[in-house]
Amino acid sequence: MFRPLLITVLGPTASGKTSFSARLAHRLDAEIISADSRQVYRKMDLGTGKDYSDYYVEGKQVPCHLIDIVDAGYKYSLFEYQRDFIKVWEDISARGKQAILCGGSGMYIESVTDAYKLVNVPHDQGLRSGLEVKSDNELVRILSTFGKLHNISDTSSRKRLIRAIEIACFSEKNQEVTFSFPEFDNVIFGIDIEREQRRKLITRRLEARLKEGLIDEVRDLLASGLTPGQLIFYGLEYKYITLYITGEMTYDEMKVRLNTAIHQFSKRQMTWFRRMEKKGYKVHWLDAGLSDNEKVNMAVSILGK
Repeated sequence: MFRPLLITVLGPTASGKTSFSARLAHRLDAEIISADSRQVYRKMDLGTGKDYSDYYVEGKQVPCHLIDIVDAGYKYSLFEYQRDFIKVWEDISARGKQAILCGGSGMYIESVTDAYKLVNVPHDQGLRSGLEVKSDNELVRILSTFGKLHNISDTSSRKRLIRAIEIACFSEKNQEVTFSFPEFDNVIFGIDIEREQRRKLITRRLEARLKEGLIDEVRDLLASGLTPGQLIFYGLEYKYITLYITGEMTYDEMKVRLNTAIHQFSKRQMTWFRRMEKKGYKVHWLDAGLSDNEKVNMAVSILGK
């Protein structure tokens, strides 16, 4: 039976995956589906690394989906991402086009490639009240009774533990609420960048974005009505620059701590991707030091096989 192909491109921040994906899409007459948990938000551009110019190849714009689809301040969920991915996938497939999933958000990628069965779970205040009086160890034990977790970070705080139990309880009682996921074969390309080079690029890119107006972007978001707490929720650039703007950090402290946080985030991304390989995913790693055209030629050769 014929199964359509999904091409996936993953890599840590500053590895050049967007530029490569755009050139691969141009070569294959394909369209890109973003797998970035923050690029879904409008007016969050510099802080989320929306390099719009990367989508122009030889004067032609490569179509990209699931960027700028909700307002900043909204808490977009993984369930919503799956739902929106399916809509875009079906549209691209109906037009006879190839889809390329591109991003650095490992959970978003795996929610597609593993077809996580998610549901849009409402809050259950009665359940929450009962869980609030239990110890962390009791919460972990309760959660473990529901089986294997997709997301190990569910145990990283009481808030996450309680929400994870709430989701598990709802899912167990409402199994018919989940939706069927499209079936496809998957070829995964990863951009492999040497650690020290990655660190240099991250620092250089942060310097450039600060000069391009990253602080003004955060100020504009605050002026639009978002609270400091809402922006801090998005982490990294939005967290530390908000703390600087509100006077809780000096500029130099913000810059140093933000740079360190991005390096740590990049390391966590690579840990996630390596874990995917341990789970059985075949990732074709392409050297970031090669030109985009060289990487595209290698990818096309692998796809041909």
